[in-house]
Amino acid sequence: MKAAVDAAGAHAPAGRTVRVWDPLVRIGHWTSALAVAVAWLTHEGPAFVHDNAGYLALAIVALRTVWGFVGPERARFSDFVRGPRATLAYARAFLEGRAPRHLGHNPLGGWMILVLLTTVALTGLSGWLLTTDAFWGSEPVERLHDLAADLLLLLIPLHVVGVILASLRFRENLVLAMLTGRKRAG
Repeated sequence: MKAAVDAAGAHAPAGRTVRVWDPLVRIGHWTSALAVAVAWLTHEGPAFVHDNAGYLALAIVALRTVWGFVGPERARFSDFVRGPRATLAYARAFLEGRAPRHLGHNPLGGWMILVLLTTVALTGLSGWLLTTDAFWGSEPVERLHDLAADLLLLLIPLHVVGVILASLRFRENLVLAMLTGRKRAG
């Protein structure tokens, strides 16, 4: 069987899969998606459910942020976050159909992760501030909370479209990969 080489230089037989994303990354991803959805769907409903969904999302962001520095290679921000020049070059190459496949997250996906984590954190922190004596009923904090939540409604579909486009371009099911943690080796 022909051997394939992944981005880290590891060899694997053609047609085989390799573990890319660890359970914390995958469970955190899907739990965060669920928590954000529940928080959004209950924003005018029971405060207990809304608030706790927001706190769960905030806790996941905190854990994922720490994991981005101390977790396994593919979970680390240093593995997939690139500078603006490299990211724009990747975006151009993707649009031209010549972008390289990445075993982990590509540079555009890396920035989407950072933006989503930041926006969820901003939404959760501003929501928490609204429950404190100092900021209870604060219009500026409430506007910030609403703006961040609305921004998530723009970012999430953009993220999904990016996943679909990359799945089609590289002929791999990235949703399945985020469920199983495995991607094709070559």
